[in-house]
Amino acid sequence: MNRRLGVLISGRGSNLQSIIDAIDNGKLEAEIAVVISNKPGAHGLARARQAGIETVVLSHQDYPSRELFDLAVVDELRARDVGLVCLAGFMRLLSPTFISAFPNAILNIHPSLLPAFVGLDAQEQAWRYGAKVAGATVHIVTAELDNGPIICQAAVPINEADTAEMVASRILAEEHRIYPEAIKTMLNGRWRIEGRRFIS
Repeated sequence: MNRRLGVLISGRGSNLQSIIDAIDNGKLEAEIAVVISNKPGAHGLARARQAGIETVVLSHQDYPSRELFDLAVVDELRARDVGLVCLAGFMRLLSPTFISAFPNAILNIHPSLLPAFVGLDAQEQAWRYGAKVAGATVHIVTAELDNGPIICQAAVPINEADTAEMVASRILAEEHRIYPEAIKTMLNGRWRIEGRRFIS
């Protein structure tokens, strides 16, 4: 797997920033070839430009189907010889067309300890449920939502006095720590998948 990353975002890009910082400080040997957003106002685009990274905006609203939008994104990634795709707050479900274009080479970061609390607002889901522990998971993207092999996880406590926002903030700090680590693990190539298990 080559070390050229394509990062997909829809919002503020704080996980993108953690990847940029890990590369800049020598903790991650990789290059971000392109940052692609489906939202032209995403703050993460400014973060990328400030770091001298090429950006592309493709609005999903300009495409008649999810598959055609995904094909356009895949074309942009392939044009830049991207080896690993990193979803960093990309708020779109990927079609099988996209996933098959990068088999076992798409990562997502999710703000829960999967398989618990899939989907949107996972931090608040955990808080409302009364869970005592929450966290973050980096996993390989498959056709099923938040269901691919788990590369790494980090747990945080949920205290009785916490608000949902406090839990989310604690989880986000762990996301920023583990996402670059997971990318490093993927890029070293010394891993295999057995059933659902990611072994490195």
